[in-house]
Amino acid sequence: MSYLETTAKFYAIAAETPQIGLCCISTPPLQYPDLKIPQIMQEMNYGCGTTIHPTELTGLPTVLYIGVGGGLEALQFAYFCRRQAAVIAVEPVPEMREAATRNLELAAQENDWFNPNFVKILSGDAFTLPVPDASIDVVAQNCLFNIFEPQDLARALKEVYRVLKPKGRLIMSDPIATRPIPANLQTDQRLRAMCLSGAMTYTEYTQHLIDAGFGQVEIRARRPYRLLDAHSFDLEAPLLLESLDSVSYKVAIAPDGACIFTGKTAIYNGKAEYLDDQAGHILLRGNPIAVCDKTANKLSLQFPSEVIITDSTWHYNGGGCC
Repeated sequence: MSYLETTAKFYAIAAETPQIGLCCISTPPLQYPDLKIPQIMQEMNYGCGTTIHPTELTGLPTVLYIGVGGGLEALQFAYFCRRQAAVIAVEPVPEMREAATRNLELAAQENDWFNPNFVKILSGDAFTLPVPDASIDVVAQNCLFNIFEPQDLARALKEVYRVLKPKGRLIMSDPIATRPIPANLQTDQRLRAMCLSGAMTYTEYTQHLIDAGFGQVEIRARRPYRLLDAHSFDLEAPLLLESLDSVSYKVAIAPDGACIFTGKTAIYNGKAEYLDDQAGHILLRGNPIAVCDKTANKLSLQFPSEVIITDSTWHYNGGGCC
């Protein structure tokens, strides 16, 4: 049995018998005015963070959600996109599609504004998304792509890139590893299905996004996820997994490389009123400006005594150099 078959079987069981905290979420989901989340949806919250970022959901976008789970984030997306089939949820596990459908019907009973036809649930998987080229504004997935082997992750990201409109966004929340996970854990199919052993390092993860063609990546959050203790997982030392929320844009990769925003800022500290780096960046004296990591590195090399580069905050929400 392949790891994908193991994963499908694992989540078929989780659809029929909710497993609270299966991935890592033990805190309540984000709350919004007039949004009531059925208890069963909260119990089936199998994500590792959130893909709901309101700043990315203006203008009534069409959202494609990969892996519907219990329907929680599909409902939250529908809150911002209130029209028929505004949210398209693609799910390969029949039991999970059925559970999400039931849960969304419950949500309609508790939310006067919500109509179940706002969410269209389709059979399919991340490798063959059942929508046309360049037809989607936002693609989202939560705690799914980390399960994939590297070659399958590359396939899934290419498929996402295909269906996104130009300047469309891929919103993801996945575990990452603070150091490479040993091979014996990576090949444990059950641990992989549980989102514990398929995580890549931050550098590997972001490089896959760039290799797929995404020219801008924004890190929205990076926080502790799970600790793999040395005793239970036969490790020489404990291994911390982190949850990474990101938004990647379907824009061209610049000749000098992709832009990755991690919350760094550049602050001009010279004698003049401002600094012009002749590359499109104007830094007013004393005023921090958000910069991508690439620009931060260039400025620190070009103006080492005049520009202060602050550390990554691992949170970025717009504005800045690019």
